[in-house]
Amino acid sequence: MTKKTNPWAWVPTLYFAEGLPNVLVTGLAAVMYMQMGLTDAELGLYTGWLALPWVVKPLWSPFVDLLKTKRWWVTAMQLLIGAALAGIAFTIPTAFWFQSTMFFFFVMAFASATHDISADGFYMIELNEHEQAKFVGIRNTFYRVAVIFGNGVLVSLAGVLQVLFRNRIAFTWSLIFYGLAGLFIALWLYHGINMPRPKDDRQAEGSIAKVASGLREMFVSYFTKFPLKETLAVLMFLLFYRFPEALLNTMTKTFLMRPNASGGLGLSPQEYGLANGTVGLVGLLLGGIVGGILVSRDGMKRWLWPMVCAITLPDVVYIILSYTLTSDIFIVSTCLFIEQFGYGLGFTALTLYMLYYSQGAYKTSHYAVCTGISYLGLMLPGMVSGYIKDAVGYRMFFIIVMASCAVTFLVTAFLKFDPQFGKRRNDNTDDMDEHLTEPEN
Repeated sequence: MTKKTNPWAWVPTLYFAEGLPNVLVTGLAAVMYMQMGLTDAELGLYTGWLALPWVVKPLWSPFVDLLKTKRWWVTAMQLLIGAALAGIAFTIPTAFWFQSTMFFFFVMAFASATHDISADGFYMIELNEHEQAKFVGIRNTFYRVAVIFGNGVLVSLAGVLQVLFRNRIAFTWSLIFYGLAGLFIALWLYHGINMPRPKDDRQAEGSIAKVASGLREMFVSYFTKFPLKETLAVLMFLLFYRFPEALLNTMTKTFLMRPNASGGLGLSPQEYGLANGTVGLVGLLLGGIVGGILVSRDGMKRWLWPMVCAITLPDVVYIILSYTLTSDIFIVSTCLFIEQFGYGLGFTALTLYMLYYSQGAYKTSHYAVCTGISYLGLMLPGMVSGYIKDAVGYRMFFIIVMASCAVTFLVTAFLKFDPQFGKRRNDNTDDMDEHLTEPEN
């Protein structure tokens, strides 16, 4: 009988490897491109496109099972991510750096989205229900460690290297990505040796036509489970609940690091890594934990509107910062903590409603579709956010963002749901808790 591999040997590293490419594509790329000279309009447009693989991920996820095992996909995608990181590092100093790095970021994004599918599937195959519940906190913790490492440590490290190498921006970012390529090659080798080979991890039987037919049935059931009017309300909620955040997402990064003469705060990469990449993320995580506890205790209805306020009203800190242009890192960090705590708290309402809408047949697939639609709601406004900011400046841009908070209140007002949904019961709470604490990909 084959000895079972201790989950501690692979769960933490697997979910670190799942979280890191996501934050590199959605966060670190924007910082690098800003330092390389892109305008805010260009940043919003081009980095917005990089979110596309996570939007369309539900379309190809059923086909992954038809080709090879989930373990094979995990290790193959880690190797591909490592190769993409090496491609970015190699081409940054070249004359065609932008086109080539965007290509490799797209490769990494599609590989990362596919890695998400296979890693989560492998986790459910290798571990029984008790072990899955036991390691939910571990997998989420190491996913978050990856986020802090990408947004905090790596940006700060880039700043230190830029001091050491006399502000050679392209060279320092090339070094960062060579290091990341080495890290992912090491993760590929480690998981190739230490990840177990469960007997249930087999290539699925069936044809592509059969899978396509099942996918079509799943989408039909998704859009017909409620009457048309309610379904439209759900779609509007998924698309526009985070509309203010979609506008802010990339522009807050540039606002923090652009010089005062351009309307920004002029933070150094080290200060940015501390304030936004560490303190802000701690606020985000604490907000998510508190939101999960409150909903689990009292149900969704009691906390829905406070959570809507939490995800919108703290955005006012950016108006305050844009008018004061303070360089006090304590004040900036405190403002970011408040805004991110509110976002983490308010995001609980979106997660919970996606769980509610996904109940019934095709539960997992419907939840994936919900996250894809929600990600589309982040992607599209983010692509035009830079054009708006460049047209009106940071101060007016943040005022427009605050006015757009009315959209969140409006789409929430049309929702219908079970008022007791989310309240902890004695049965089947593990799945809800997992989604409430899982960062979105």
